[in-house]
Amino acid sequence: MRTIKRKVFVAIFMLVTIVNFANTNDLNTLLNADKVKVIFNNAKKGNQLTIKDVDGAILHSEEIKKEGTFVKTFNLSELENGNYTLELEKDFKIVVKTIKINNNNVTFIEDAEKLIFKPLVRSKNNKLIIKKNAINAEPLKISIYYNNEIIYSETIKGHKILNRVYILDKELKGDYKVVSYNNGRSYVNNFKI
Repeated sequence: MRTIKRKVFVAIFMLVTIVNFANTNDLNTLLNADKVKVIFNNAKKGNQLTIKDVDGAILHSEEIKKEGTFVKTFNLSELENGNYTLELEKDFKIVVKTIKINNNNVTFIEDAEKLIFKPLVRSKNNKLIIKKNAINAEPLKISIYYNNEIIYSETIKGHKILNRVYILDKELKGDYKVVSYNNGRSYVNNFKI
């Protein structure tokens, strides 16, 4: 009887060990490159999904058609070995997931996933309001254009939350553009007074 209990105990121990080994991150995220399932939560219609190489070149881009969880399977088998990013650009932030392709296998690099907060630009009457969540205190360069001519430029830095309110001349009616530079990216917002 003790021998049977011991064998059952050893079998259960081995099963638990195998299940725990199979659930490690390395095996859980290693995928065949011809069937890579990409999942982004809380996607909205109009959000933009892009796949970029290590140099920032866009390899694929598409607009999200439905609200909710975005799930799509990609064939990445034609891509060379290296790191790539999958980016979901939302209204106020960009969710970036990094993958590594090595010999037709894909691994999601979980600790490389990050959020990039975009500048919030609003105009009301002749006021221009710019806010930016700068978690790592990264600087934000702002250039304001009126009818395609630059009228003001500055770099804001040193704070976790960057805020600016600009009062524009009520008499200068027409097309305005704000170009914001942050984290090696640029964002363009157009508005009229």
